[in-house]
Order: sequence, then C-alpha cells, then structure tokens
Amino acid sequence: MTKQSALREPRESEMSLAQLRGDCARMAPHWVVPAITAPAPVSPSLIHGVVVPAASARLVGSMSIYGD
Repeated sequence: MTKQSALREPRESEMSLAQLRGDCARMAPHWVVPAITAPAPVSPSLIHGVVVPAASARLVGSMSIYGD
C-alpha cells in the first residue's frame, strides 16, 4: 500500500452500508406512497373482440399450472 492511497480521503461513492441505510431511513418519510386501489371487476358480457388461436389455447391448456 502506498502513502498516497493510505492518505486519500474516502470518496462519496465509498460510503459504508450503515451510512447508506441511515441516509435512506432519513429520506423515507419524504416519499409519499399513493394508496393502492383495486381495479373494478368487469362483467364478462362487456369483454368483446378477444380472439385466442386454437394452438395457443391448447398450449396454455396443456400447462399443468393452468390445466389442473
């Protein structure tokens, strides 16, 4: 290790994890999170124009996560 590297000041990008977490904790109250609203359900009779090719329907139907 050279004298120059031992004497240099730490750069801003070399902060510790504890310093970073502290900075984040101080900033958190300033960030406002909007309330999440659930989308309103849509009646199936209002859904028009959706066409699924037969090959795609078979592919999805054969997948165990969807077909079971």
